[in-house]
Amino acid sequence: MNKLYKFFFPALIMSLLFYSCNSQKKAQKKEAETHKVIQKKYADLLNVSTTEIKNVRLYAFIEEWTGTPYKYGGLSKSGIDCSGFCNVLYNQVYQKELPRTTKDIAKQLDKVKQSRLEEGDLVLFNIEGKKNAHVGVYLQNNMFVHASTSKGVIISSLENPYYKKAYNKGGKV
Repeated sequence: MNKLYKFFFPALIMSLLFYSCNSQKKAQKKEAETHKVIQKKYADLLNVSTTEIKNVRLYAFIEEWTGTPYKYGGLSKSGIDCSGFCNVLYNQVYQKELPRTTKDIAKQLDKVKQSRLEEGDLVLFNIEGKKNAHVGVYLQNNMFVHASTSKGVIISSLENPYYKKAYNKGGKV
């Protein structure tokens, strides 16, 4: 029995190590494939090259939240509002806290010219006569992600006539 144990135990350990390393490699390969799919999808959507999609964490987050319905005051996938969405995004992607309301975000924004916006900058809009009533996160190529009242979490263009007219300012917090 002792001889069997001396042989069996090391063989079991080696098998477990091999299986563990093998499954870890498979997980890494799957993650790399997922990154490539996300890069391709968002490069096409934003009309940029795949090499310009560097912050895969950001785009994976967007992928996960796209289509989440709008709910005033909401902070979950069952419903979220625009400032709540930006809060959750900033917390999970950039590990930063934002003020909870668009008005408070606007107060802390270091304004940047629209032509100089960078990925991750916040964009604020005046909606229905209300100053800084809507907020989103700038991506690239005049595109931004936000929680729309009518369509939930979507990507829109700053060139869209509605957002072009409503645009107030953008920048960093």
